[in-house]
Amino acid sequence: MDSAADQLDGIASVRAYVDRIVTGDGRCHGMKVLLLDAATTQILSCVSSQSEVLSQEVYLVSRIDEPRGASQGHDGGGHSLALTEEAHVGHLKAVCFLRPTEANVGLLVKELATPRFAEYHLYFSGILPPSFLNLLAENDAQERVRQVQEFYADFLPINPDLLSLNCRNTLPMTASVGTPRAREYASLYQRNLVGLQSMLLALKRQPAAIRFQQSSKMARQLAADIEESIGGDQIFHFRRGSGRQGGAGNMHLLILDRMDDPVTPLLSQWTYQAMVHELLGLNNSRVILRGVPNVSKDLEEVVLSSAPGHDGFFQSHRNSNFGELGEAIQKLLQDYQARSKEHQVSNLKSIEDMQQFMEKYPELRSQSHTVSKHVAIMGELARLVEVCSLMDVSAFEQDLACADDQAGHLKELMRKLDSRTVKIPDKLRLGMLYALRYETVRPNNAILAVKEAMKRGGVPPDGVALIDAVLRYAGAKARGPGLYGTNKDTASKLMKSFMTSVQGVSNVYSQHSPVLMDTVDGAVKGKLRGDTHPLILSGGGTSVNVEGMALPQEILIFVVGGVAYEESTKINLFNQANAGKVRVILGGSTVHNSTSFLEELKQMGR
Repeated sequence: MDSAADQLDGIASVRAYVDRIVTGDGRCHGMKVLLLDAATTQILSCVSSQSEVLSQEVYLVSRIDEPRGASQGHDGGGHSLALTEEAHVGHLKAVCFLRPTEANVGLLVKELATPRFAEYHLYFSGILPPSFLNLLAENDAQERVRQVQEFYADFLPINPDLLSLNCRNTLPMTASVGTPRAREYASLYQRNLVGLQSMLLALKRQPAAIRFQQSSKMARQLAADIEESIGGDQIFHFRRGSGRQGGAGNMHLLILDRMDDPVTPLLSQWTYQAMVHELLGLNNSRVILRGVPNVSKDLEEVVLSSAPGHDGFFQSHRNSNFGELGEAIQKLLQDYQARSKEHQVSNLKSIEDMQQFMEKYPELRSQSHTVSKHVAIMGELARLVEVCSLMDVSAFEQDLACADDQAGHLKELMRKLDSRTVKIPDKLRLGMLYALRYETVRPNNAILAVKEAMKRGGVPPDGVALIDAVLRYAGAKARGPGLYGTNKDTASKLMKSFMTSVQGVSNVYSQHSPVLMDTVDGAVKGKLRGDTHPLILSGGGTSVNVEGMALPQEILIFVVGGVAYEESTKINLFNQANAGKVRVILGGSTVHNSTSFLEELKQMGR
């Protein structure tokens, strides 16, 4: 068993596959071209830089769906394939890393009809249907294909313990189960199913137990289909419960639905990775700073990657809060200034000094870019916090999420909806948070008054309509019971609040804890109830009898409908606190910020 599997680490697992792919799994020597599709380009960029790929005797990187003769590469940069029909590339070999889709197989068939390369080494990111394999064999008339393999990397490993399928519109997909609209989302559902299969295969795990969120029809369907996949395909041949040597582990798969917690994606964020995604957008590890005041041209698009060796500062501080981050960036800048001063040209007194300077120059230049990047991002985050009055807004969001005070909350909400300093998107989020908390309070004419105040405050009609949309999607009748708790758990919640204060980590901007963490806590302690999270049985049946189940040492959680970076941060902190005891990997259809979450809610009403 390889080390990547032992680690239960998404980035390490995919990186191990990519390292094998770019060398042709040891069977493709010499200069080669790497052909990707849109999805595998993103997967590759999560774990490897282009310079790392090109250093492995990869001459060029390109998209297989680019027209022949196209002048741009996969990222618009200088390393494009740019091959015309007349180009003399017959001596090169092609390594193809593609999703096993009908469209990609069609492109390969077309490629093999008039092959440009001496050899083709084909790697698919998921299970290749036998019909597709037969089609490729039938169309390889010149016998250029040297190997066909399945390397299960059909997801984006954003962090070692955070995996995403990067699928949009999965909120309306989850709401469509059992309705005529379900057909519209059949291919999207299939993408989620094969993506979850790929996560298990890449991590080399066969779960000892599969549990699902009882309140979600979609979670149950996905759990049943995954159980059927595992039972019907010998490819899931890993020791049941664990892929680790010795078989000591006990791995559970837990399938949840975003609708159980609509609050977390609506909250302002204060840790680095989450804050960047919420305020600037963090997509495919890239942040667009184009148009930001005083940002130089070379910083208009920057990379924030958790892959080892890419950005040590981001790896260390992606979960740091805003205050800690400011101090860390200040120290980073001071350290760079001190190093730069040591290597100033005026200090070069001898040939040896010059040689040392030239040896250190690439490292200094790289460090300069890293410092400039983080200073620019931090500067823009600080500007947006001030311009949008986010300190004030976030404190109220946290109170809405964590405390019951309808009269006080309504008064403060009306004040903020009338305020000119609170931005329109923030007014919308505050209105939705109020409606979710006080939906069942009678009489509920306050929600009508909130809608009217939102209109007066400048929220457009389609924004106000999201109040009703979020209540339909994840209101009290739709979601499970865990969002705001029940009377029975008041004492435990008070004790939790007291312990938080005693331990010194109580903070007005981080009071909220996602429902996910209560679910994880219950799962690892054997207290996750069978009536809220039943067990899926072989054949698709279910059981609420979870008494006496062995406690999990590993948990893969998949949230259909998407996860949030706040949840990822909390999972990472949990893993650090429980190192050597239990490890949790969080996966989901996508990673939401409030913008993407609201956009998908809008789609549900169309």
